[in-house]
Amino acid sequence: MIDPDIVRRRDGVRRLSTLASMSKRMGTSIITLCTGTRDPTDMWRRHPDNDLPDAWNDLLTSMEESLQIAEGHQLTLAFEPEIANVVDSAKKARRLLDEMGSSRLRVVMDAANLFHSGTLSTMHHQILDEAFELLGGQIVIVHAKDLSHDGEAGQEAAGTGRLDYDHYLSLLQKTGYDGPLILHSLREEQVDQSVSFLRRKLENN
Repeated sequence: MIDPDIVRRRDGVRRLSTLASMSKRMGTSIITLCTGTRDPTDMWRRHPDNDLPDAWNDLLTSMEESLQIAEGHQLTLAFEPEIANVVDSAKKARRLLDEMGSSRLRVVMDAANLFHSGTLSTMHHQILDEAFELLGGQIVIVHAKDLSHDGEAGQEAAGTGRLDYDHYLSLLQKTGYDGPLILHSLREEQVDQSVSFLRRKLENN
């Protein structure tokens, strides 16, 4: 969405249009998006230029084009706040929703993506509470993975790291969310363990 290479950025819009044209045939009405980074080689690596005003302006331009595509195909676009991307917090996610003002734009919630350096131990519940307060009514997909440390997005199987799943799932249930809870960042042999972990947590909540 904010690739520093304008040619690649334009190609991304073209690819989104192609994907949108096939989505209904594939049985989905939601396309997920990465808001992007100024890093020229890795869309999941933080870059200091992500915080510059021109990065935000490029995001708005790309998002406006993307939402026009979504409207044309009656689809929902869902973006995921992630600390390496230009939308790296719940506050920025809320800002993007407000500035775009589109019913076609929603949120993918992944709590393991929200902890900047130094916040996992000191602001764990505060960050989760803020995320659900600002975004709870806009969530259409939820991810379930975990993290061992802050400062980058977590990449561990759910239940194997430091994320407070009791609090996470409690906040999720309070929103009335009844959509998919999608496991990722896990090996095949971890699937049964993570599914059992989530089922126990859901029963307790």
